[in-house]
Amino acid sequence: MSNTVDKADLPQETEKKKTSSAARVLSILETVANSTVPLTATEINQQLKLPKPTIHRLCLMLEHEGFLQARLDGRGYLPGRRLSRMALGIFSNNDHWRSERHDILKRLSEDIGETCNISVPDGSEMIYFDRVETHWPLRIRLSKNDRVPIYCTASGKLFLNHLPSTKRTRLLNRIEFEQYTDNTFTSVESLKEELRFWRDQDIGIDNEEFMRGMVAVAVPLRNEDGAFFGSLAMHAPSARMTKEQALEQIPRMRAAAEELLELIHE
Repeated sequence: MSNTVDKADLPQETEKKKTSSAARVLSILETVANSTVPLTATEINQQLKLPKPTIHRLCLMLEHEGFLQARLDGRGYLPGRRLSRMALGIFSNNDHWRSERHDILKRLSEDIGETCNISVPDGSEMIYFDRVETHWPLRIRLSKNDRVPIYCTASGKLFLNHLPSTKRTRLLNRIEFEQYTDNTFTSVESLKEELRFWRDQDIGIDNEEFMRGMVAVAVPLRNEDGAFFGSLAMHAPSARMTKEQALEQIPRMRAAAEELLELIHE
């Protein structure tokens, strides 16, 4: 006699309960992912209207599993590393987005004549998940999925400028600064001063801070709610492009960023 229970034989209430629990978890993740600020379980529940014990239990479970991350002061949840990686995987591996996204990046690279990339933040690093290399024999090689520090790269500094002040300070205080070149900012105070200088212009710049002989600029990529989720950047050898010349590429890069956002929001 078989002990296997066919799914159709399960009580209807059990099936509904499973579906309801999964839908609740997904609703919590969607609510946190779409918020521009950390949300407490109570604030999440203002939208979902779940029983109070249920919302707290599910939030704690999602935090334990790495899909949510609690602020150090305990006042609110942020997307956790697993949720961020899931979003990155969806954006990176969708066949439609991948092909058209790469075409936009390729056109920008050919227009500027230098290497262009898209990167997203992951903790204290930025991850390159798409890039198009220049055809020039003199070029700086950084590959897809490479990780670079946030404090000395154009994309990373742009990301830092989009963080709330307290979160930015907390993140910078955890970083062990390494001096990659003579231009690398190696203290929280000096880096904050640099970030303030570029904040109103909403760009990131790397003036030979990560690699000697390389300049880079970056513009933000935002979701439908205007929240930062990644950077569009270009970099070039300083022997071929000065910092001032790199800044002249910003209008072209912003136009390409708009194309990318239209693709995402289709």
